[in-house]
Amino acid sequence: MEHIIKINLPGGYVAAGDLYEILLIAENVGAKHIRFGNRQQLYFSIQDRDLETLEMEMLRMSVAYEVDADEYPNIISSYVCDTIFSNESWLKEGVYRDIFDQFNYQPRLKINLVDQQQTFVPFFSGNLNFISSEVSNYWHFYIRFPKTNQFYHWPSLVYSDDIALLAKITEEVIFNQKEHFFDQQKVNELFFYKTVSSKVPTALNHRSEPLKVPDFYLPYYEGFNKYGNNKYWLGVYRRNEFFPLEFLKNVCNLCIKTRNGQIYTTPWKSIIIKGIEQADRIAWGAILDRYRLNVRHAANELNWQIEDLCEEGLSLKQQLVREFEEADLRTYRLSFAIKTQPKTGLLGSVIIKKQSPGVFAIQHTRDFNPNNKHFISYKDELVTNELASHLAELCEHYYSNSAKDAGVVNSGESKKNSSEAASHRKVHQCKNCLSIYDERYGDELNGIAPGTHFENLENYTCPVCETAKEEFEIIEAVI
Repeated sequence: MEHIIKINLPGGYVAAGDLYEILLIAENVGAKHIRFGNRQQLYFSIQDRDLETLEMEMLRMSVAYEVDADEYPNIISSYVCDTIFSNESWLKEGVYRDIFDQFNYQPRLKINLVDQQQTFVPFFSGNLNFISSEVSNYWHFYIRFPKTNQFYHWPSLVYSDDIALLAKITEEVIFNQKEHFFDQQKVNELFFYKTVSSKVPTALNHRSEPLKVPDFYLPYYEGFNKYGNNKYWLGVYRRNEFFPLEFLKNVCNLCIKTRNGQIYTTPWKSIIIKGIEQADRIAWGAILDRYRLNVRHAANELNWQIEDLCEEGLSLKQQLVREFEEADLRTYRLSFAIKTQPKTGLLGSVIIKKQSPGVFAIQHTRDFNPNNKHFISYKDELVTNELASHLAELCEHYYSNSAKDAGVVNSGESKKNSSEAASHRKVHQCKNCLSIYDERYGDELNGIAPGTHFENLENYTCPVCETAKEEFEIIEAVI
């Protein structure tokens, strides 16, 4: 019997020496490969007969781990982006480290700590999402209540030194009052705020301004890349998600030898090494040569997220990537996610969602920004071999609209003036997850044809969070 061992790497970084010790333990219990997860954690597989040895080794090295479980999700962060994908923010290495040091407990809820200046690490895939604000050392705080798609924006900004304590109190309130805040169709947000704030010892009175979510851009995160003062960073991605254990041991040894103290994991299941000196590039290249590792995959293969340890999703991704390449499909500024299980928090502007064996639906975010929480149904009841053509049509739709927004028009078209370009229409919005029902598009996932009036719907529920029709409200949308 095979077991999956999970080790959290809080913040998505680990000292090279510590990772080397973990790799030695994995090697001693028969592991050959390491995998990394969407939450920047580490996995390896062992046989049942080696569990006792693993327990002794982990106890000896004081390494926390889980067997076939994810009761304690990893804290993810955008620390990996610092200096290479994000340079303009006040959020630097020291701030990240100070916050991580204050977590003196193992969170049971998913916690994200991200810089709003970057889009490499997802904003809202956690239950407790801390997103840096424009004010130095203050953060937006978004709560996604467990087992729901209801988001609540904490009304005040949170100071860096208060994050760990506020996260702990919030978690305790949610788990101690599950009947109000856990897996509930509707959460009373005012009651939640009063309950949590009454237990917070510090004043939270810095009023929160609306979060400005940046336009999505996924940097190319592979290969050697120059940054700063003539230094390089190296990104390594594996098409099959497996990193040879011996390769990682050599990476750790070279990091130690060249005084590169840390190794970073990413939500895209890759690793990054920063601070490589020009003189050491040959040594790093030699490791890649030794293990025949390619670091020049096509960009449209890197912009996918699939669930951890999901062979079905990985196989579908590989098939679609091949079809994309054959069609020479452009996917710049788009990202794709494959969900085979319900309510998996994956980053994606385009979502391929399993409905039944071999049958899928396609959704996309309202503006094709994966950090947008509003989803639109595009197609459903598609068999596997129909997906690529419909995804290509959706990409064409995205680029056509992008060109129009930029003022690029086809021959014979006249550019609309500003009064014509901006108009308003009434749509119906779910109060819980903020999904939109637009009568122009209908809701194909629920079998509702375009042009169907909201008032004529019977027994309608939100396609995202299953909220009843009565919980929708009318808003004005700019189109």
